[in-house]
This record gives sequence, C-alpha cells and structure tokens, in this order.
Amino acid sequence: MPEFAIGVDLGGTNLRIAAVETTGRIMETITTGTEVARGRDMVLNDMCDAIRELSSKFQGKASLLGVGIGVPGIIDMDSGMVRESPNLPGWQDYPVREEIVRRLQSPVILENDANVAAFGEKWLGAAQNVDSMCMLTLGTGVGGGIVLNGKIWHGMTGMAGELGHNTVEPNGVKCGCGNLGCLEQYASATAIKRMALDAIASGGAPELGKAMSGSSEITSQHVYQLAIQGDKPAQDIFRRVGEALGISVSAFVNALNLPMYVIGGGVSAGWDAFAPAMMETLQKRSFVYSTTNRAGKRKTIVTRALLGGDAGLIGAARLPMVKAS
Repeated sequence: MPEFAIGVDLGGTNLRIAAVETTGRIMETITTGTEVARGRDMVLNDMCDAIRELSSKFQGKASLLGVGIGVPGIIDMDSGMVRESPNLPGWQDYPVREEIVRRLQSPVILENDANVAAFGEKWLGAAQNVDSMCMLTLGTGVGGGIVLNGKIWHGMTGMAGELGHNTVEPNGVKCGCGNLGCLEQYASATAIKRMALDAIASGGAPELGKAMSGSSEITSQHVYQLAIQGDKPAQDIFRRVGEALGISVSAFVNALNLPMYVIGGGVSAGWDAFAPAMMETLQKRSFVYSTTNRAGKRKTIVTRALLGGDAGLIGAARLPMVKAS
C-alpha cells in the first residue's frame, strides 16, 4: 500500500493543509484563512478538521505516516511550545503540539515554518542535489533555515536559523526584535513598502506616488513592477534589498561554507531586480565565495527557490516520512 503524510503550513494570514505521497506528489490541498482574531482554539479546530478530512479521504487507499506542521515563530523543540510568534498574536508560550495531539489523538511533529521550507527545497527543490544548504525566506518578514547533512539544524535551543535578524546596518531601522538594522528591515515585503513610502514622502518618487494613489495600499509587487519598467526610485529600492542580502549571505558563506544558499518567499519573485546587487555585494564581501568560485571545482551556489508557496507544505509532510524511515 502506498504511503502519505499530512503537511501543514500555518501562516499568519493563510492556513494550508496537504496530503503528500512519499514520492513528493501533492494529492490534495485545503486552503483557508488563518483567522487569528477568532483565537487560538478556533484556528487549531479549523486545522484539525482539515487534517481529519484529508486523512479519512485517503486512508484505506494509502497508509498515513503522520502529520508535520510548520509554524511561524520560535519553537521549543522538546516541549512543542511556541515561545514567540509575531504573526500569531496571543500564541506566546502556548503548548501548540500538545493541543493538536489532544485533538487528533495521533503523533504530530512541530517545526518552524522557514525550517520546513528549507527542508522542502532540500528534498524536492533547488537543493535536492546537495547534502547541506541554507535558505532565506523573504516574506512579510525574513526567516531562515539551515539543513546540515540532510537534517534541520536547530542549534542549542531550537532557535538556529533566525537569519532575518542578522545586522546589515549597525545604526539602521529599528526591528521588532529590538535590534537596529536587521536584514528583515531591508529585504522583506514590509521593508520594501516602508522604503517606497519614504521615497514618496521625500518627493523623489512620482511614479511610486501614482501607484499609491491608484491603489488602496502600495505593495512590494507595485514597486517591483515599476523597477522592471525602468523607474529609478523603484530600482534603487530593490538595489538596497540586494545589497542587504549580499551583506548577509556573505556572512553566512564565510561562517558556514555550505555548497548552496537558496532565496525563497514571496519577495523572491523580484529576483531579477535584486539579484545583480546581491551577487555584486557577495563577490566583494565574501572571501570564501570569491576564492572558491575562482579557484575551486566545487563552487558556492546562490540561487532562487523552486517550490514557491509549496515548499513549506512539502517540507512539513517530509518530517513524518523521515521519522518513519
């Protein structure tokens, strides 16, 4: 009998649940809104209802290996407690895994959402041909995940991979974490929007101003569209994104010397607008990158993710498969 697992991508806005075969084929996906305003119990009830629906639909045709769930925030891996999650207000120090197990009466593996996205790209995406990799996810914020020798690297307390809080501007914009100048403040969708609004307020970005007046809210996508059309203020914003990424990736390359670094998340759709500045900065700032790529046969690869929005689902589903093997 074929085998499958349930993968869950719990975001601050959307909740996605998928049944995934051990081949990686997504059998079916359920998507709904994450109505955090209704409270934790309602969100977990919606999630568990969808998990039960998919489980009952495919059990009998295939054997269920388990459930893996990607959650934004810092997770205590031993207890399955969410310690902190900016996108899930009210979930601080909440025993998420215990509550889901109680509802489902079956084992559950809980993991950080950026870690499962990295795990998905390692399994079936851009990094499937390497043993170790590092991934940056550029979305509302900036997350990160590290896979070493095929396993997610959690660090001492499960907090490894908080790559979005690497400092790129020592006296820069204050971040929600309390630090100044975090990567998240220069390479996320939120950061692009902030930089666009600052450019509009300065009077030096008339096309961005028109985009805002014609829309209820300016987005990173608006800025990207203007950048590829040749608007210089929009291009300058994406160049800043690329420079910030180049500074961070150069630090990761120097520290880890991994074969591959993958850029994913919604903002990665603007790859052609930020990648040239990122690669230029990386070449200048990383001794390891410039040396290995000049002299060695084994080159450091920096590339765009391949799985898009499915990386988290696929990586979450992979967790129980690996545990069962």
